[in-house]
Amino acid sequence: MNQQTSSRPTTENSVGIVTPKSVDIKDPLKLACGQVLSEYHLVYETYGELNSDNSNAILVCHALSGNHHAAGYHTDNPDEKPGWWDNCIGPGKPIDTNKFYVVVPNNIGGCHGTTGPSSINPETGKIWGPDFPPLRFRDWVDSQVQLSDLLGIQTWAAIVGGSLGGMQAMRWSLEYPDRLKHCLVIASAMNLSPQNIAFNEMARQAILADPDFCEGRYLEQSKAPNTGLALARMIGHVTYLSQSQLEERFGRELRAGSFERGNDNPIQFEIESYLKYKGDQFAEEFDANTYMVITRMLDVFDLAREYNHDPVEAFSLATCRYFVASFSTDWRFSPDRSEDIVGALIGAKKQVSYLNIETDRGHDGFLSDIPRYIEGLGIYLSKVAGEIEDAS
Repeated sequence: MNQQTSSRPTTENSVGIVTPKSVDIKDPLKLACGQVLSEYHLVYETYGELNSDNSNAILVCHALSGNHHAAGYHTDNPDEKPGWWDNCIGPGKPIDTNKFYVVVPNNIGGCHGTTGPSSINPETGKIWGPDFPPLRFRDWVDSQVQLSDLLGIQTWAAIVGGSLGGMQAMRWSLEYPDRLKHCLVIASAMNLSPQNIAFNEMARQAILADPDFCEGRYLEQSKAPNTGLALARMIGHVTYLSQSQLEERFGRELRAGSFERGNDNPIQFEIESYLKYKGDQFAEEFDANTYMVITRMLDVFDLAREYNHDPVEAFSLATCRYFVASFSTDWRFSPDRSEDIVGALIGAKKQVSYLNIETDRGHDGFLSDIPRYIEGLGIYLSKVAGEIEDAS
């Protein structure tokens, strides 16, 4: 197991410069599809210090485009952007690294160092590519259980996730109810709506239509379906934003060209330029086969399927307490979907706190520095920290 280098925070409320850790897990992982990963490589980051009885650990589950780098920096380059949830993780922040030991793994099937479609299949010596097994959320949870055991963490003080990460957190609470005390579900749902499945299928079709996809074997041919992957990201990204946010940020402003008669320069709106930039950036950093695997996981996820399609019956297995948060303009995972979770938890007689945030930030609100959201999350987690202190 690689060790993280120690460093002082670069600012008062930053975890500073961090180095990812990695571990080769030799215990076989039986997947829901019936296949077995005989071994796999897992990359993760940690922030803060584990206390003497290993009771202050928080697991953070990333969303579709996220990874293990949730906070701090990898270099001292002043132009480097911090981890994807840096506004919430660090000294004095809601996930306070002065109080908690935070673990953020990159899930299997990913493309940031953890075993996934772009990794080598040890059985064949070739790149997995499209042959990588289909995954379910319980596979991620089971791999995280194996990591927990290696870290000596029997029970998580809390498991936190936004969007897709919230689905992981809920699955944890049903599959291993004795191994977490709090489950924080942010901007998530118990399954995808038909509309969300449709968006995912449009994104996958964009990738499949790219001639450089090569039926998923593009890496073997030294190609990359960047055009299709960029378009997939554009489809996805626009659903994370709200109408009012788009109006405020871009309106109908032009990036190039003119509305003047006789002007033959092509018109490009600011929103077009922005989406192209986000799509191209994503295509440079992400793997198309990983995108296919994870979006299909999202489509088939249904928390209550195996419990007679009854979420109250499903949540009756849980023993932890819950925090659920939603965002008013999120139309990808609307507040109604969070309220369904809350209603099922109340029906199952579980303790739950619910916070709906009025904001124009859309689905991306869960990543945003919204004062009421940050405050609410911080208040809840400060009580979790207080429970740990009272028990010591």
